[in-house]
Amino acid sequence: MSVKGILIPIGGNEDKGVETHERNNLEFIGDGILARVVQESGGADALIVVVPTASSIPDEVGQNYIKAFGKLGCTNVRIMDIRKREESEEHANIALAGKADCIMFSGGNQSEIIRKIGGTTIHKILLDRYQNEKFVIAGTSAGAMCMSHEMITGGSSKESFIKGAVGMAEGMGFIPNLIIDSHFIRRGRFGRLAEAVAKYPELLGVGLAEDTGLVIKNCNTFEVIGSGMVIIFDPSNLKHNNEKILSEGAPMSLSNLKTHILANGDRFNIRQRKLHVLPLDSPMV
Repeated sequence: MSVKGILIPIGGNEDKGVETHERNNLEFIGDGILARVVQESGGADALIVVVPTASSIPDEVGQNYIKAFGKLGCTNVRIMDIRKREESEEHANIALAGKADCIMFSGGNQSEIIRKIGGTTIHKILLDRYQNEKFVIAGTSAGAMCMSHEMITGGSSKESFIKGAVGMAEGMGFIPNLIIDSHFIRRGRFGRLAEAVAKYPELLGVGLAEDTGLVIKNCNTFEVIGSGMVIIFDPSNLKHNNEKILSEGAPMSLSNLKTHILANGDRFNIRQRKLHVLPLDSPMV
């Protein structure tokens, strides 16, 4: 089935690069990425609705995005401040979800998005509009990770590639064939994404560095945007995967896990699992 909407998952970008817990930190996304969100949403007059549900400081996060989009000339930015599940059934929020050109999920705790929005009327509206309209769903960090069907809920980088080090749950299901992780380089999340694809070897693992995102069209092809790297784990040709036979806490092993490292402007076909990279003589940006 053809999907008309656009997904823009972003790897997050912390203020001044200081390592703090996501829920207690405002996120600042580079102008280049936010400008692309605005462009794909229809320009500066687009209705952009920010959903800070994942954050423990939603008021500050919402104001931060109003200012950030304001610097790009956007004057039609609204906040959908959902703090309780029943607020996803309120008429005003449902109406806002139905007329927005872009929904932007903030960072924080991705499980909060599922707990308060997953399976509600607003979730159903977003799914329907994403499938049938030129409608943008963007999200940073937790807001990016919640987009997949199989969603990473957490996991210690220090215990990477130990069975049970990664937590998984059902996400928002906007894109079924990816598992998305964020802050991938800075927080050393290679091990937990590798375990995730070992659990679900039919899926692709996508690790987004900070200030880096994807523009996914037709639920199939994506373009890399931003200043960092995207790491893809393709487990489709694994020759050894002992995840299913191990007990919790045991070291895991994989062989023939295909890895791609992509950067700004590179493209990837998800169904065909083929990449198109910029030629070596392309001008530097």
